[in-house]
Amino acid sequence: MGRTILVVDDDQDIVRLISDGLTYEQFSVLPAYSGKEALDQLDQHSVDFLILDIMMPELDGLEVCRLVRQQTNIPILILSARGRDMDKIIGLEIGADDYMTKPFSIQELTSRVKAHFRKIDRLQLEWMQKQQGESSRSRPVDQGSLQLNENTYEAFLHGQRIDLSTKEFQILSFLCLHPNQVLSREQIYENVWGDEYGDINTVTVHIKNIRKKVGKELDCIKTVWGVGYKFTIEG
Repeated sequence: MGRTILVVDDDQDIVRLISDGLTYEQFSVLPAYSGKEALDQLDQHSVDFLILDIMMPELDGLEVCRLVRQQTNIPILILSARGRDMDKIIGLEIGADDYMTKPFSIQELTSRVKAHFRKIDRLQLEWMQKQQGESSRSRPVDQGSLQLNENTYEAFLHGQRIDLSTKEFQILSFLCLHPNQVLSREQIYENVWGDEYGDINTVTVHIKNIRKKVGKELDCIKTVWGVGYKFTIEG
C-alpha cells in the first residue's frame, strides 16, 4: 500500500505483535518504545498513521498525541489498557481519531487501520471528481470569515490557521457544505467515519473540540436538540 505506520508502546511484545499484523497487510511499520522515540521517528520519517499507547514512562501517550497534533493531522489511534469513558474522551479531545482498549484483537486493529485509509481514499476520490466538474482553479470552501481548503485539510479563521485533527476537519467541512441544514449525528458519523469501527458519541466530542478551536466569536455550529447539528455563519 506504500503507507507507513508508527507503532508506539513500551511493551516490545505488543509492538512486535502489531508490527507483524500490519506487515502482513503490506504496510511499512516503524517501531518506537517511548514517547521521545516516537517524536524522533516522526521528525525523521514520513508517517501516515500513528498507533499510540497511553501508559508509557516519562512522556505518556496523551502528551505525545498533544504534541503531534501541533505539527500534523495524521490519523492517531490510541491503544490503552485504561478503558474508562473519561480516558477515551480525553484522548479524543486532544486530537486522537480512534481508541482501542487492551486486550485487543489484532484483526480488529488492522481492520480499523485499513478502514481509516479507505475513508481517506474515498474522500480524495470524491474531491478529485468534484474538481473535475468545476474550473481547473482550486476553490476552497468559503463561509465568510471561515475558509477550508479541502486539498490540504487546512482551516482558516480571519486568515489565521486553525489546528484541526483529520476528523475535526472532515466534520467541519461536511457541515460547511450543508449550511442551514440540520444534520443528525448518524449522518455526520456515516459521512466522516463510514464503515470504520467506533462509537457515534465521538461525533459529540469532536464537535465540542471544533467549537473550542474556532472560539466563541464564531458560533457557527448550532445544536438542534433531539435532532442533530446545523451550520450557520454570518459575515
